[in-house]
Amino acid sequence: MGLLFIIQSPIMKFLKKGFPIFLIALFVAFGVKADVKLPQLISDGMILQRDTKLKIWGWASPGEKVSVAFNGKKTSATTGADGKWLMELPAMKAGGPYTMTIKGKNEITLNDILLGDVWFCSGQSNMVLRMEAVKEAYPEDVASANYPQIRNFYVRNVADFTPTHDELPSGAKWIAATPTSVLDFSAAAYYFARQIYSKYHVPIGLISSAWDGSAIEPWISADGYKGMTKFEDQIKTYTDTAFLNRMARSRTAGPNRGPGGFGNRPGAEPDKGTSGPKPWFAVDYVPEGWHHFWLPGYWNDQGIKDLNGTVWFRKEVNVPASMTGTAGHLYLSRIAESDVTYINGVQVGSSGSIYNNRRYNVAANLLKPGKNLIVIKVTCNNGKGGFLADKDYDLDVNGQKIDLRGDWEYKVGQVFTRPAFNGPRPGGNGNVPVFVAANTVPTGIYNTMVAPAINYAIKGFLWYQGETNTGRGKEYEQLLRALITDWRNKWQMGDLPFIFVQLPNWQEANYSPTESGMAEVRESMRKTLSLPNTGMAVTIDVGNWNELHPLDKKDVGERLALWAEHLAYGAKDLVYTGPLYQSQKIDGNKVTLSFTHEGSGLMAKGNAGELNYFSIAGADGKYVWAKAKIDGDKVIVWNDNVPNPVSVRYAWSDNPDGANLYNKEGLPASPFQSN
Repeated sequence: MGLLFIIQSPIMKFLKKGFPIFLIALFVAFGVKADVKLPQLISDGMILQRDTKLKIWGWASPGEKVSVAFNGKKTSATTGADGKWLMELPAMKAGGPYTMTIKGKNEITLNDILLGDVWFCSGQSNMVLRMEAVKEAYPEDVASANYPQIRNFYVRNVADFTPTHDELPSGAKWIAATPTSVLDFSAAAYYFARQIYSKYHVPIGLISSAWDGSAIEPWISADGYKGMTKFEDQIKTYTDTAFLNRMARSRTAGPNRGPGGFGNRPGAEPDKGTSGPKPWFAVDYVPEGWHHFWLPGYWNDQGIKDLNGTVWFRKEVNVPASMTGTAGHLYLSRIAESDVTYINGVQVGSSGSIYNNRRYNVAANLLKPGKNLIVIKVTCNNGKGGFLADKDYDLDVNGQKIDLRGDWEYKVGQVFTRPAFNGPRPGGNGNVPVFVAANTVPTGIYNTMVAPAINYAIKGFLWYQGETNTGRGKEYEQLLRALITDWRNKWQMGDLPFIFVQLPNWQEANYSPTESGMAEVRESMRKTLSLPNTGMAVTIDVGNWNELHPLDKKDVGERLALWAEHLAYGAKDLVYTGPLYQSQKIDGNKVTLSFTHEGSGLMAKGNAGELNYFSIAGADGKYVWAKAKIDGDKVIVWNDNVPNPVSVRYAWSDNPDGANLYNKEGLPASPFQSN
């Protein structure tokens, strides 16, 4: 028996407050019964991979004969002693819809099955980010999403250190793209699918198995870590029952947490905003002792230092009569970290993450002509709570907007404490934290969200992850190579195309050459392209400095699709990526750089031929800004104060704002370090 991470009472109340998902319930093995049963992937509306042999599998009574009939083909198998059966159908061309009949002691008929191309879409939150979050940016794309042959299978988040599971987490099914259902599709994956479908007109299936905030380590199987001692030791630790029991007990005995982080111990003072005679969101509450606050901004910059707790914000706005009597929306963009929001004493919305886009519905009868009260309770556990800059904050009714940026009032409602942990950390190597998020531990996600799908034939993989690994970017190349090799070995379909998204630009721009965790991950990704049949969508021009989840997923999906056209669909004359660094030649104080994928030529985008964001270093390894110019299909880099250069960097920053080396097809060059 293994141990399973699931949301289950009484732990539910902790998870609702923002806890990571932890080891909380015993895994109950799949019950073998007389009736033939199928995995969720084998179901109505599925898309099966064309042009390859197809595995169909399930469960029945030991020794039971099971047969499958599909598209004029028939096959059968006998259930093993473990209650499992598996059979193979021959390769078939794209088409459908078809039905499939599975017979044992019972009979199952599956309908509306298509043959096309299936892509396994995985990673962390930027792969998770749904069309719902970008619908304001792409309203026409949502309205026109009538694609019955583009279908999504969404995998719920569950992790388990051991063992590998036979079935994906419950509740998933194949859903075709409509203007309503597409809101639950991964935005990057949808734009990828739409681009491929519009060009090749074959059904596209998306298996969306991604987890917000996940590291790369839990996506790799135990087999994938063979020879990697550090990770093999971690796997031994997290499959040790005694350790897991100690961790669970430490979890139970530990301090309570506020939403999203450590909070007060039992018995601490409650939030003053809700515990007094009048809640602070009430329209008849009389504010006393409130202070001015300029929104957007962080409270750490406006009079509150290093507070972990809740701060209440209020503002009265004048609403014209023309904006009343009709439903509208309150847009609060991004808030660090969670919020509960009220208008005229009525809660209109709440969100538990800084990464969620706040778009709250305002009922038609809620606003009134004249003064209206907006109150926002913000909870933060990182000492820098508040409202992200360069975002929209407004009240919108029928196209009329009231800009909410400007002068507000605030008052502290509650201060969280951070009690020290008393006692030794469990674990054999002394480096294992007391409380470990399931989405960061080796093998934990592979076992539950990947392993149950490896019998399902696919066209290839899409991967969008890396932010969580930016603190250990140099290690990322080893891990990404291990992931690619591991998954290809598990699917046993050869070197399936594996296409990944290089991390976009994010955080404040740095106008001096600097080290960068994001750049290190990008470089590890670039180097991984040496593996066969891999591709990388460069996205350093589609991010936002203050947005970990940039809304431009259309360019991301379409750049993934360009690689897929080349790797998976045989497009030979297509320019599918921007320039990729190949080699350097040093002559005196000048470094000449050569590239692949120049397309019809190199260019400096939007800057009259002047290249930006190149730096150069001598033997001391200290990088300084350099001049750079395009010379035919080369780039020449120099700095007169570095007479003996050794290495060049391009776009080496978390947010390389202004990096402008492109090919003439409009695709950006990848960041790189030449030596």
